[in-house]
Amino acid sequence: MPDIANRVMAVRQHVDETVAVAMAHLIEDAPDFGLNRVNPLAFARTNGLGEQESIAAFLHATQLGLFELSWNIVCQSCGGVLYQAESLQGIDQHHYNCSFCALDWEPTLDETVEITFTVDPRIRHIAAHDPDSLPLWDYTRQIFWSSGSDLPEHLAPVVGEVVLDAFEIAPGARMGRQVQMREGVAILFDPVTHSSRFLEVSGEPAEGQRLSIELDDAHQAGETLRLAPGLLTLDLENRTNRRIMPIFWIAGKALEAILTRRVPVLTAKRLLTHQTFRDIYRTNVLDLNQRFRITSLTFLFTDLKGSTELYERIGDLAAFDLVRAHFQLMYQVVSAHGGAVVKTIGDAIMATFPTPAQGVAAALDIRKVIDELNRRDSRDDLFLKVGLHSGPCLAVLMNERQDYFGQTVNVASRLQTIATPDMIFATTPVVEDEEARALLAARGRSLHGTTAFLRGLSGEIPVYGIPA
Repeated sequence: MPDIANRVMAVRQHVDETVAVAMAHLIEDAPDFGLNRVNPLAFARTNGLGEQESIAAFLHATQLGLFELSWNIVCQSCGGVLYQAESLQGIDQHHYNCSFCALDWEPTLDETVEITFTVDPRIRHIAAHDPDSLPLWDYTRQIFWSSGSDLPEHLAPVVGEVVLDAFEIAPGARMGRQVQMREGVAILFDPVTHSSRFLEVSGEPAEGQRLSIELDDAHQAGETLRLAPGLLTLDLENRTNRRIMPIFWIAGKALEAILTRRVPVLTAKRLLTHQTFRDIYRTNVLDLNQRFRITSLTFLFTDLKGSTELYERIGDLAAFDLVRAHFQLMYQVVSAHGGAVVKTIGDAIMATFPTPAQGVAAALDIRKVIDELNRRDSRDDLFLKVGLHSGPCLAVLMNERQDYFGQTVNVASRLQTIATPDMIFATTPVVEDEEARALLAARGRSLHGTTAFLRGLSGEIPVYGIPA
């Protein structure tokens, strides 16, 4: 295995040694299955490591050529991967169809787009690098289903009661098979072309039923066919230039129980709010015309109060050093709580977090480190105003960098302008989050509710002061 030690040593420069060592063992010792679409959250859990540092390790390892990062559109019903792209720019459709479930999915960054890492073939060649050579059930498990599907490595032993039959058909070939049909709904689904047919089976048993189905690259569900219970002669034709592997699934609670078993995954939203990702992928994350919806993201805005007077009072050089030290602390605290600094605006920062609780924890610790900075320099004139809001937004490209747009961003920004040095201001979606409330209770913080007018919004909105 070429150059693994040197590249892992380079990863070790950015993350804790235990994380880098665990990654080295993964690359060297894991079975092929374990190096395809690696879920970094599962990697962290298995090795007793922190999720944030594990994500950072895989990002650095990708930059060093150890892994390849992929953005996968995942069906939220069955957990199947509908499309895989090498970058967010490659996700260029408004909807992706799951023909297994007959559902369309919008690529929202916090729900339908997952991030996985596959070992680079130049580091170690695994079977999934040549997916058409994988046996039927290995292909279905490793290529069709996502890293969030809680399924065993070997599927064949667990699908007996939910599968009528399964086939491998060479390019351009035909296959005949007899299948015993029973009442209910059956789904003939090919994980290679994502083509499917739904069969409704009902009524009195019948003999001599015959059905011919052509499977092509249409990537969609065909019309629903109706049959009677009994023996069916099935003729299948592969009209593609690849091997296909249609599987006859029995729809029902047993299949649903298999498909709905899930584990946490690294979502695109969480990746975009990871400081290491923003530091490494500064440009080319999004295309100029792309807009991705995020159903909920937490925004934190801070600003130094009286920074203009500070420059006048202590001079440009001293003030610049103080403001720069403040920015360094902001980056450290935001990153430590699983967020990322999106941009600085004068003496202000805009940061994002996957959850309200992470934003609240960061806001409290930010105020704490600013107080410590004041004490360190024997001063009492460095004050920070902080505003927090959660809600839907759009991920966009602005000024050649990935940014966010929408009313949620506007509210968070304007909330910071009315905040006070002794109170962090937050909105209802933040303080009503269960984890955020538990955090505030654990830290002995009570809420001070009021209402306020925010520029650009009609009417007053509820706001809550959190003692710093």
